[in-house]
Amino acid sequence: MSNRYENLFRSLHERGEGAFVPFLMLGDPTPEDALDIVRTVVAAGADALELGVPFSDPVADGPTIQASHLRALAAGATVDSALEQVRAIRSEFPELPIGMLIYGNVAFTRGFNRFYSEFAEAGADSILLPDVPVREGAPFIAAAEKAGIDPIFIAPARASASTLEGVAHHSRGYIYAISRDGVTGTERESETLGLEEVVANIKRFDGPPVLLGFGISAPEHVRDAVAAGAEGAITGSAITKIIDRHVSRETAAESTQIEGNSSRAPMDPALHKELAEFVTRMKAATRK
Repeated sequence: MSNRYENLFRSLHERGEGAFVPFLMLGDPTPEDALDIVRTVVAAGADALELGVPFSDPVADGPTIQASHLRALAAGATVDSALEQVRAIRSEFPELPIGMLIYGNVAFTRGFNRFYSEFAEAGADSILLPDVPVREGAPFIAAAEKAGIDPIFIAPARASASTLEGVAHHSRGYIYAISRDGVTGTERESETLGLEEVVANIKRFDGPPVLLGFGISAPEHVRDAVAAGAEGAITGSAITKIIDRHVSRETAAESTQIEGNSSRAPMDPALHKELAEFVTRMKAATRK
């Protein structure tokens, strides 16, 4: 196991800050664009990354992130190309914690030991399988720990005590806590009520630091998460919406080009400016 998460949370605690962790889809809209987006959010203050691997049936994700899966797949994304991107990110940011969000079918298809060892070799620190609950996690946990990967489990908002105890006991690196039921990026994404109760219920069982996700789309949500006792927050749909807007504009512009002159240019600098401003504001909200 790496100690990048431990080092990060210790450093943030000493500075009186929480962690801000953006979720980004690898390969969206292209591998090259995705790497440039990573560089932008890290330069703007992201403390760690949660990276998605494109999958055809992302059941935990709402329409915005589903679209990013499909865009990446349409551009030819594969698990192998995702691994190459993780290697590139790790080479460029050797101390940055890198977490993966991958659907369980990928692990089944590649074989558990191969799956975890490949991502460990590429430089990932943790893997969260959103469609694998902790009660079914034993073979995944064993393969992850053998490979030196931190297994991450979701702590649902209204989970039973036995579920939360299992999540706290088996998660390494951090616990992904959600403040409400449902999928990401829905109309309820701005709800961050009752966070103190959510965090307190999880912390009864000790375990690693708690990061809150689902419903984190504005600086006040980050402040609420940290004030509730979480060690930080994860944002996905709000960032993906920024990317989606710019990709949609570029796609529309490309459709007007003369056939034979449609090679993809670098993404609009306005995307990187908007992303940097958003991440800067979200990170600032973690400072206590």
